[in-house]
Amino acid sequence: VCEKRDPKGLYKKARAGEIKNFTGIDSPYQPPEHPELVIDTVTLTLEQAADKIIGYLEAISG
Repeated sequence: VCEKRDPKGLYKKARAGEIKNFTGIDSPYQPPEHPELVIDTVTLTLEQAADKIIGYLEAISG
Protein backbone atom coordinates (compact mmCIF):
# COMPACT_ATOMS: atom_id res chain seq x y z
CA VAL A 1 0.00 0.00 0.00
CA CYS A 2 2.73 2.49 0.94
CA GLU A 3 4.70 1.79 -2.21
CA LYS A 4 1.60 2.23 -4.39
CA ARG A 5 0.86 5.58 -2.70
CA ASP A 6 4.44 6.90 -2.84
CA PRO A 7 4.14 10.35 -4.49
CA LYS A 8 7.84 11.17 -4.02
CA GLY A 9 9.19 7.99 -5.60
CA LEU A 10 11.14 7.03 -2.50
CA TYR A 11 10.40 3.32 -2.85
CA LYS A 12 11.67 3.38 -6.43
CA LYS A 13 14.87 5.09 -5.27
CA ALA A 14 15.29 2.59 -2.44
CA ARG A 15 14.85 -0.34 -4.82
CA ALA A 16 17.47 1.23 -7.11
CA GLY A 17 19.89 1.41 -4.16
CA GLU A 18 19.81 5.21 -3.99
CA ILE A 19 18.37 5.19 -0.45
CA LYS A 20 19.80 2.86 2.19
CA ASN A 21 18.06 1.43 5.28
CA PHE A 22 14.61 2.06 3.83
CA THR A 23 11.95 0.31 5.88
CA GLY A 24 10.24 -2.44 3.92
CA ILE A 25 12.93 -2.60 1.23
CA ASP A 26 16.37 -3.27 2.74
CA SER A 27 15.42 -2.74 6.37
CA PRO A 28 12.70 -4.94 7.89
CA TYR A 29 9.37 -3.53 9.02
CA GLN A 30 8.73 -4.43 12.63
CA PRO A 31 5.04 -3.98 13.44
CA PRO A 32 4.19 -3.12 17.05
CA GLU A 33 3.13 -6.08 19.16
CA HIS A 34 0.20 -4.28 20.77
CA PRO A 35 -0.75 -1.12 18.86
CA GLU A 36 -3.09 1.26 20.66
CA LEU A 37 -4.87 2.13 17.43
CA VAL A 38 -5.01 0.54 13.97
CA ILE A 39 -6.25 2.48 10.96
CA ASP A 40 -6.95 0.34 7.89
CA THR A 41 -6.48 2.88 5.12
CA VAL A 42 -7.44 0.34 2.47
CA THR A 43 -10.99 -0.23 3.71
CA LEU A 44 -11.80 2.94 5.66
CA THR A 45 -12.69 6.23 4.02
CA LEU A 46 -10.81 9.33 5.06
CA GLU A 47 -13.80 10.42 7.14
CA GLN A 48 -14.08 7.01 8.85
CA ALA A 49 -10.37 7.00 9.65
CA ALA A 50 -10.57 10.52 11.07
CA ASP A 51 -13.61 9.56 13.17
CA LYS A 52 -11.74 6.56 14.55
CA ILE A 53 -8.72 8.70 15.46
CA ILE A 54 -10.86 11.39 17.09
CA GLY A 55 -12.80 8.75 19.02
CA TYR A 56 -9.58 7.21 20.27
CA LEU A 57 -8.16 10.58 21.34
CA GLU A 58 -11.37 11.46 23.16
CA ALA A 59 -11.36 8.09 24.93
CA ILE A 60 -7.80 8.44 26.22
CA SER A 61 -8.11 12.08 27.21
CA GLY A 62 -10.84 11.31 29.70
